[in-house]
Amino acid sequence: MIVFSDMDGTFLTSTKEVSPLAWRALDEMAAHGYEFVPCTGRPLVSVYPEILAHPAVHYAVCANGASVYQVSDDGANPVTIYEAPLARDKALQVLEIARPHDVTFDVFADGNCYTNRAMYDRLDEYAGDPFILESLRRSRTPVDEQPEESIARVHMLERVSMYWYDPNDRDAILAGLRDVDDINVTRSYSMNIEVMGDGVCKGTALAWLCSHLGVDVADAIAFGDNINDIEMLQVSGLGVAVANAEPEVREAADLVAATNDEDGVAHVILNQLATREHDR
Repeated sequence: MIVFSDMDGTFLTSTKEVSPLAWRALDEMAAHGYEFVPCTGRPLVSVYPEILAHPAVHYAVCANGASVYQVSDDGANPVTIYEAPLARDKALQVLEIARPHDVTFDVFADGNCYTNRAMYDRLDEYAGDPFILESLRRSRTPVDEQPEESIARVHMLERVSMYWYDPNDRDAILAGLRDVDDINVTRSYSMNIEVMGDGVCKGTALAWLCSHLGVDVADAIAFGDNINDIEMLQVSGLGVAVANAEPEVREAADLVAATNDEDGVAHVILNQLATREHDR
């Protein structure tokens, strides 16, 4: 068994915490020698160090599957073992579509997320939930450069994202993105748009890591709540949506668990472990 789990809205509570039962589930996985893989839209820098340092965690999928990292036992010194970059020219095309609209433009690259400082200072206008706002601030590095400068200087461009508060901006940007080829468009919150390279998603990263580890994807369990989780739920042997998931995600899942605030992920993991022990 190998577990891939989204973080925000799935494994983490709505206050962006790991519950005591979730820690217990990780402890039980480590005791049985199973891998737990954070599978997130976040950049590596904002995956909680305490999670990366847990003995059940040796790998992390970040930026919606654009990067896969191997981490040491203490979570330090992660090594990139898989990259699926977004082409710079495609990122610039997306930027030109977004530029006329009042949206953020975040550049995910090299395990970080770079946001123009003026836009970083306005994040509260785009995220009404205080816990989401704090998460956005912690995961982004404000920079005194324009997005095109960030795109040009980074080494490995993972993805770009835009947060909006006017649905008209959302609709106009999504319409423009339909004319850009070789990209994948998704979202992890209701108020954002995320763009990766063609075919890049959590599902392809899940399949790659399973192959890399010699694990059948049928033995993978995936947990998610939002649109960017659908592919990994479909690829895995058991796809689980938490009850607070988007309707499309629940429809794609094999099983619907309790909400993220009711330890849905932890309960399923512990039940799976108990079943496997009983069957031995």
